[in-house]
Amino acid sequence: MRKFLVVLDDSRECLNAMRFAAMRASHTGAGVAILSIIAPEEFNHWIGVGEIMREEARERIVAHFEVFAKWMRDKQGVDPELIIREGESVTEILSVIEEDQSIGVLVLGAGNDKKGPGPLVTQLSRQSGSLPIPITVVPGDLSKEKLEAIT
Repeated sequence: MRKFLVVLDDSRECLNAMRFAAMRASHTGAGVAILSIIAPEEFNHWIGVGEIMREEARERIVAHFEVFAKWMRDKQGVDPELIIREGESVTEILSVIEEDQSIGVLVLGAGNDKKGPGPLVTQLSRQSGSLPIPITVVPGDLSKEKLEAIT
């Protein structure tokens, strides 16, 4: 089964990327893989403290994922999978794509403020010509109605 890969983070635009991936998956019979990446610099503390922080980060990710997963299951009939990685975001995204041949599309949310679309969209857009799959960039301020109409 083909899957849409979407990145779970704390950005506002993440919501539209999640919605888009779930709606497209529902309409095309595909799956959704949700990737959350923990930056390694978050744990540069003493070993015991770093482990506690790592576990707390994983718990927050799982709780955040469950909110999206419930909506995807209840509203779209899609049961997403969660992937948690530690490392640099672009490196981990590319690694997941390389490891899972069923991932067919990377879905990213674009920020709509004056700073630009966001670091992931910027970095991955530069590499888009050499990626093995297409990237779909979903505007962060796209309304729910427009999302429904285009999916």
